[in-house]
Amino acid sequence: MNRLFLKKTLTCLQQEALDERHGLKRALGPMSLVLIGIGVIVGAGIFVLTGHVAAQIAGPAIVLSFLLAFVACGFAGLCYAEFASMIPIAGSAYTYAYATLGQFVAWIVGWDLILEYTLGATAVAIGWSGYFASFLKDLGIILPVAFTSPPVNYNPELHTWVATGAVLNLPAVFIVVVITAVLVIGISESALVNSIIVFVKVAIILVFIVAGAFFIKPGLWHPFIPPNEGTFGVFGLSGVLRGAGVIFFAYIGFDAVSTLAQEAKNPQKDMPVGILGSLFVCTVLYVLSSLVLTGVVSYTKLNSPAPFAVALDAMKLRVFAPLLKVGAIAGLTSVILVLLLGQTRIFFSMSRDRLLPPVLSGVHPRFRTPHIITIIAGGVTAFLAALFPIGIVGELVSIGTLLAFVIVCAGVLILRYAQPEAKRMFRAPGGAATPILGVVTCLYLMSGLPRDTWMRLFFWLIIGFIIYFSYGIKKAVREESSAE
Repeated sequence: MNRLFLKKTLTCLQQEALDERHGLKRALGPMSLVLIGIGVIVGAGIFVLTGHVAAQIAGPAIVLSFLLAFVACGFAGLCYAEFASMIPIAGSAYTYAYATLGQFVAWIVGWDLILEYTLGATAVAIGWSGYFASFLKDLGIILPVAFTSPPVNYNPELHTWVATGAVLNLPAVFIVVVITAVLVIGISESALVNSIIVFVKVAIILVFIVAGAFFIKPGLWHPFIPPNEGTFGVFGLSGVLRGAGVIFFAYIGFDAVSTLAQEAKNPQKDMPVGILGSLFVCTVLYVLSSLVLTGVVSYTKLNSPAPFAVALDAMKLRVFAPLLKVGAIAGLTSVILVLLLGQTRIFFSMSRDRLLPPVLSGVHPRFRTPHIITIIAGGVTAFLAALFPIGIVGELVSIGTLLAFVIVCAGVLILRYAQPEAKRMFRAPGGAATPILGVVTCLYLMSGLPRDTWMRLFFWLIIGFIIYFSYGIKKAVREESSAE
């Protein structure tokens, strides 16, 4: 791609960002963006993943894994922040890839992100259903299993789907429908709901940290790095490294902040604050929570889907279990909200570029939100959450995210050399080293994912190629309008 085309593309995108006559409502300030980032990052990772990594991979050194993952994720975050300050319109990595690597690569990224956000929201909705049913059970309300479980499950030994006897996962459908309605009403209202939810779940996590500090037994932190058991990645230093790869996925979601650039009041300044601020706050919460978890109960006992509940048992504070579940429910709710929000904005940008039918980018005359695609995306997510188990729908989220991170970091590196004079309100420090390290670390983490995950990604991309070559490439107008 030549420099003239890059320059014209950047100019077109930056002018588009300033044209608000037919755009989305600019209603988000830096604090709202930080809270949205926290809302999607703090969720299943802190409430579930910490126990698994501590018990089977890193031990108390999960704290080091979180810090290493933060460094790796930080490279991508810095690149996202630089891009978002240069190209402040909706679209996340999709728009950035369009500006630097061209239409075809942008389609791959956009199609990949649709998969990431859709399945991510679906998986979290299924998890939300489990916590919600458990919370109601504590109150003496028993929901029928037939309406809280998927009707089918996958048997990996027989390589076939089997019926479970259930009808559908009704709570999962319910939460997706409610959040979809909130998103249709408006971005200001969505941000307000998210802010309230983030406040509740962060408050509960902080209460857990403060209360747990009085029950910590420093002896449980020794050895801080348990000796390796003879297998790479099972404790020892290799366990810390492997743990960082697993924990990395607890950070995914900050890229959803960048999808809201066209709705930020001052995107050039607010986007870096939102992206990097949410990453920093979440790292602090992760590290402190891990210290408490491994300090009040042996790490060997934390391999539970509810490690916080295990810690409360050890502290003899089981009475707070319902409060903890409220925090988990609130946390997962905000994750679903932001994932659906980010997903619809990517659809919106791809439709505006005519890679998808233009009807999808229709904006509601009153609410000024992309209501058509929001309803469609919510409907598909609710359908998947109603019928499928969490293990199947969540497998592809990680590899899709990492692929997007690789392309964003590569795009920043390309622009540094192809358009060094382009206006940057924020420049990632470290010169070329930052995007290069971002590419390397993300590719390394991708290489460790199982073969089946790669196969499913390739299958999804093949479907995307069929759509692109049969429709998108014929209808897209961005390159032609940029070259005029």
